[in-house]
Amino acid sequence: MENKEYKRLKRTPVHKGHIIDFYTDTMELPSGKTADWDFIGHKGAAAIVPVTEDGKIIMVRQYRNAVEKYTLEIPAGGLNSGEDMKTCAGRELEEETGYRAEEIGHLIDLYTTVAFCNEKIGIYYTEHLIPSRQHLDEDEFVSIECYTLEELVDFIFTGQIDDAKTIAAILAYKTKKERE
Repeated sequence: MENKEYKRLKRTPVHKGHIIDFYTDTMELPSGKTADWDFIGHKGAAAIVPVTEDGKIIMVRQYRNAVEKYTLEIPAGGLNSGEDMKTCAGRELEEETGYRAEEIGHLIDLYTTVAFCNEKIGIYYTEHLIPSRQHLDEDEFVSIECYTLEELVDFIFTGQIDDAKTIAAILAYKTKKERE
């Protein structure tokens, strides 16, 4: 095979949604042939690991229609227009948990599904929480739960947490704490 690059020849919109847009990309392959690939465009998101004074991590439990069950996750949400990831993480923390962050630190960035989606999530943490007021979106119903880091790591390996961003965030935060 020649040492050629992949080249997008055409991006055809299929569906414009509230959170994502779906496209068919016509790609020129390194072999010179073409193929149609699915592509989901996403505006980006941010998430945060909120740690209380006593070392517990605030989690949210909410129903997710894509997997048809309740999931245990860190607070997270999509970027608003013109918003950076750190600001988004702080906003989502307050909206979902009723706490604000005095300081926010960066943990990692990740792409959720590189095979067909460009969603990038910035993962942050805070160990400096200030009580505020929860203000959920009209279609958002969450319950707040607090756990130790050790409990959450156990939940990952027993399948009680199966959300990718939450798994990455908890393990990144654990690694950060071990390196301190």
